[in-house]
Amino acid sequence: MSDDNDTPQRDGLDDEPAETTIDSDASAQPLTDAPDSGNDTASKKSTKGATARSWLVDFLVGGLIAVVVVLGVNWWNDRGDDDNAAPITTPTSPAATLPQPPTNTTAPLDPAKTYSATFETSQGEIVIELDTVNAPIASGQFIRLANAGFYDGLTFHRVVDGFMIQGGDPNGDGTGGSGAAVPGEPPTDNYPIGSLAAAKSSSDPAGTFDSQFFIVTGDQGTSLPNDYARFGRVVSGIEVAQAIAALQTPGSETPSETVQIVKVSIAEA
Repeated sequence: MSDDNDTPQRDGLDDEPAETTIDSDASAQPLTDAPDSGNDTASKKSTKGATARSWLVDFLVGGLIAVVVVLGVNWWNDRGDDDNAAPITTPTSPAATLPQPPTNTTAPLDPAKTYSATFETSQGEIVIELDTVNAPIASGQFIRLANAGFYDGLTFHRVVDGFMIQGGDPNGDGTGGSGAAVPGEPPTDNYPIGSLAAAKSSSDPAGTFDSQFFIVTGDQGTSLPNDYARFGRVVSGIEVAQAIAALQTPGSETPSETVQIVKVSIAEA
């Protein structure tokens, strides 16, 4: 009885280093015998110059090797640090916590007992007598969900004055459920005012009950076809249910204010 659970409508560098070269005249011109003359001084100067250049080349090459070694050591150490670094993780937001869906079984019901459900809502209290005799499967589904706290904190998300109020959706918009539907029991005599019944999509078989339910509050609901599992009736607080229905927003089927289901409690007698 919603968008997804509805009663029938009312009609991813190339890192290559550049080549480095050192241009030097590492080979001095060959020395030749010269006549004893003033050229001895020039020859000695030339020899000293070649020796100096050779020393300079050796110094530069040695320095370059030292730089390469130092850089290599630093690179290795940095690599080790990276290997030991904590992995980078992407923070995520936790998933919204919703009631866990039940397994596809019904709650064990004692045929010798009667069961009732008390809805504590933001608008008041509604007490419902569950029909465990004629609708044990649907009643069992509702009792198990209620006892698990599934309904606590949810809302009546759909209200239609003179027709019904609908709740039991964890999404709060008519698209959610418990994730485990059961084949409930449709009635043969429709839905008197105060009836508690299972909401379902139009494509679901008659009687299908997941978690959404509705309470009939007016005459428009009494003639619904017998497609919805009926498993209880209001014995106290029908006026509260009708007051909730009266909160319908004009032109919409949503309440003008949030109507919370504070808690649903199951009693046995």
